[in-house]
Amino acid sequence: MAPHAASDAPYTDGIAAFVSGLRYEDIPGEVLERVKLLILDSFGCAIYAARLPWSTILRDTLAAVDSSRGAAVWGTSQRLSAPHAALANGTQVQGFELDDVHAAGVLHVGAVTLPAIITIYEQRPGASGADFLRSAVAGYEIGPRVGMCMGPEHIGQGWHSGATVGVFSAAAGAAAALKLSRDQTVDALGIAGTQAAGLMAAQYGAMVKRMHAGRASQSGLYGALLAESGFTGIRDVFESEYGGFCTTFSRSQDRFRLPALTAGLGTEFELMNVSLKFYSCVASNHTTLNVISDLLGDRPFAADDVERITVHGSQVTVDHVGWAYRPQGMTAAQLNLPFCVATLLLEGDVFVAQFTDESIASAGRMALADRVTVVEDPAITAKGSPSRHEVRVEIELRDGTVLTGERRTARGSATSFASADAVVDKFAKLTDDAMPRTQRDELCERTLALDKADDVGALLGLLAVE
Repeated sequence: MAPHAASDAPYTDGIAAFVSGLRYEDIPGEVLERVKLLILDSFGCAIYAARLPWSTILRDTLAAVDSSRGAAVWGTSQRLSAPHAALANGTQVQGFELDDVHAAGVLHVGAVTLPAIITIYEQRPGASGADFLRSAVAGYEIGPRVGMCMGPEHIGQGWHSGATVGVFSAAAGAAAALKLSRDQTVDALGIAGTQAAGLMAAQYGAMVKRMHAGRASQSGLYGALLAESGFTGIRDVFESEYGGFCTTFSRSQDRFRLPALTAGLGTEFELMNVSLKFYSCVASNHTTLNVISDLLGDRPFAADDVERITVHGSQVTVDHVGWAYRPQGMTAAQLNLPFCVATLLLEGDVFVAQFTDESIASAGRMALADRVTVVEDPAITAKGSPSRHEVRVEIELRDGTVLTGERRTARGSATSFASADAVVDKFAKLTDDAMPRTQRDELCERTLALDKADDVGALLGLLAVE
């Protein structure tokens, strides 16, 4: 097939040039070390979530409608077709609000990137660890930049960026895994972009919110595979003035920034700005929980001592997590900031054990959550995406004491990234009851030694649990 003619799509072309031209040797050592930790974290999140009801329903439904079994579902003995495995695995990574997040890009990157890549390497064995890491870096770099281009207005309008923006991380990673040409990568992006969808109303209790990441990963995989076969996509998917991704998903052209798509691409790695979670709830809640945890350390108090708590944050934070809590399901509990604050004060933590069918309808937690108010601080809103999670917290105790604290980024973020030991410890906690300890330890060791692997087949085989 003849190469496409030159287009007026410099940003789409620029992304495609980066993805198709990325060499393992050009990736800085610190980026390679970081992406291995991010991969391990995603594996742990998916393996833990494999046993959750929404994961089981999804897998069983997919298995019933498609008898092919080409790829493994992580943390299980089940196998599905490659596209359905990408859907299931992406859903599991995002299955319990434990996975990574790029705050400025508003994207859970591993959940959309890794399932698409791994299904390709299962179908086409023989890839090295260097191949895997190069593909992962390509995917981790692109989605966050699309999110930064769109800005907080995108999620503010009600689009779930993990689903909409996520297709581009998946397509980029899959295109790199398939070693597509620049032209083919343009098509892969254009095919993925036209499949972008996801509504934030899912956060109020619907299981489908978990599926958004898996669907984005599946869409990116379709984009790359179809492009490899000569199927064409929207070649100016970002730049098109009518029906392009940016113009369609934003109310006006002054709300998105096309230069953010390629700014620093190849020299400044957005992968280093991906944060990890150590609370089992949406990332927008973590800075507030960090502040309250610090205040408890400085001046201990009990839940019964609290008169009211006011959280000042960005408008996006207010819209995203500041609504009045009602027990509508596990998703609603994990995304609601007042409920998570109440959980921390009553339970001392906000991790997997704190969220059960009984606890999310606890009268005590709901009563305490009613004493938590989330309000906009226009000064924080004005700072834009980099300060989307910034908060100032005021706690008024019944004895009249007022405690205050503020935080711009959460623990585990780029400015205070977790140690390797902390990431391994989280992985161990999430997988300890899900697989034999010897298998868990080998999976961890092989992931952290990916750069030395001649063939990733042995590592991929460890993702299944008999």
